Amino acid sequence: MLPANIEVNIDRVAIKQYIEKRLDEEIREVLWWIDLNKMAELTNMSQRFLESELVCDVRMRAIEVKKNRKRWWPARQAFEVISEITSEW
Repeated sequence: MLPANIEVNIDRVAIKQYIEKRLDEEIREVLWWIDLNKMAELTNMSQRFLESELVCDVRMRAIEVKKNRKRWWPARQAFEVISEITSEW
């Protein structure tokens, strides 16, 4: 019997996107609170853009927690609100 040649094509972009998606899902399960720095990192948006487009929205302000000029948002709710806001663009 002759050995068979098997060729496998790997879509590196699709694999990378899948891994990033799974990591994002895992991060969301672990995070309880996020600040503006973490939000900028996770959304790949600048802090300035977040301030002018998302954080000023009444839905984000409704879930915001403040203490001594520091602000946090519940991670899960923030992701949901951001998705809602950006879907309206």
